[in-house]
Amino acid sequence: MSYDVAAVRRLFPAVERMTYLDAGFQSPLSVPVKERLEAFIASSFDTAGPKSEWLAGMEAVRGQLAAFVNAAPEEIAFTKNTSEAMNIAANALPLEAGDEVLMLEGDHPNNAYAFLNLARKGVETRFLPMPEVVDGAFFERHLGEQTRAISMSLVTFHAGHLFDVESVGRLCRERGLFFVVDVMQGIGVVPVDVKKIGATFVGSGTHKGLLLPQGLGFLYWNRKAVDAQPSYMAAITLENPPADLIARHDNMTVASTARRFEIGNFNLPAVLGLGGALELLDAIDVAEIQEHCHALGDRLIAGLDRLGVGLVGPRARAHRAPHIYVAALPAAEWLPYFAEQNIRLSPERDGVRISLGLFSTEADIDRFLDAVEARLRASAAA
Repeated sequence: MSYDVAAVRRLFPAVERMTYLDAGFQSPLSVPVKERLEAFIASSFDTAGPKSEWLAGMEAVRGQLAAFVNAAPEEIAFTKNTSEAMNIAANALPLEAGDEVLMLEGDHPNNAYAFLNLARKGVETRFLPMPEVVDGAFFERHLGEQTRAISMSLVTFHAGHLFDVESVGRLCRERGLFFVVDVMQGIGVVPVDVKKIGATFVGSGTHKGLLLPQGLGFLYWNRKAVDAQPSYMAAITLENPPADLIARHDNMTVASTARRFEIGNFNLPAVLGLGGALELLDAIDVAEIQEHCHALGDRLIAGLDRLGVGLVGPRARAHRAPHIYVAALPAAEWLPYFAEQNIRLSPERDGVRISLGLFSTEADIDRFLDAVEARLRASAAA
């Protein structure tokens, strides 16, 4: 073990009170994030809001986040969530009537709807059946004359596929296609390097692997790939926001940075809390979290095999996310039982989803497997 999981667990008190296997839905709150949120509340309560200090802190976190994904701060915009990031990206791309966007059938619906909404402009979205392995060669077989963009997730939420987005990015660069990637289910557990991905836009929320409550996301914009234009505008969107706050026709040039996609009134407590989360993740190293979760996944798969319970989704490490597994147990029948056992899980399309985090342990896996075995034995006896 390359990091002290027991010490990490002490930073997440909720995981000591239950068997928490639902990190793919929402991260429990950690001490570092809680402290940043409390500091924000205290400063607001005591001084009625030092906004200039908060905004300076936000810019510092923007730099932290940029470094975390190997971007420049100027390439990062803060959003409300992944869905807003995907909608900004879809509407910022210079797509025209007759252009085609390729997507994977069954990928996250909020990514899909961002592009389906472009039908009002005559842009077509074509869904490809989702295989277990998705890479550049897969998409190359499906390119058409009107294909202008590909949009996909790094990790699927419903079965834990881990896709080779880097090879898809290479294909898009070779063919002059726009590329949009949703990294929400992977970031914080799988290393994310936006330069290696090579996408036009990369978007994510922060309430899973980035350890925050809901309400904050980000968008990376590859400024060298396209001069993408925002669909909405506010003073902060401009290269030179008017100091007197009077709008003028001759001051409409949008910012040269990703700030062009922001419209102000930021979720400041969440942004500042993200600073604490990133410090924790950087201290551990995401590659170590990935390996830790992969080892736990191996243990889980072996246990499911022993019990004769199917695994929905890929088994090989090369093609599976380290932290998301779906057991073929009907959710409607099993979730109430797991709740009685104080085991937190999520329902998914074909079963129950076990999703791990940096705080997960072998004991968590064993407790889940023991609970499954106990109910299977009781059912057999009955």
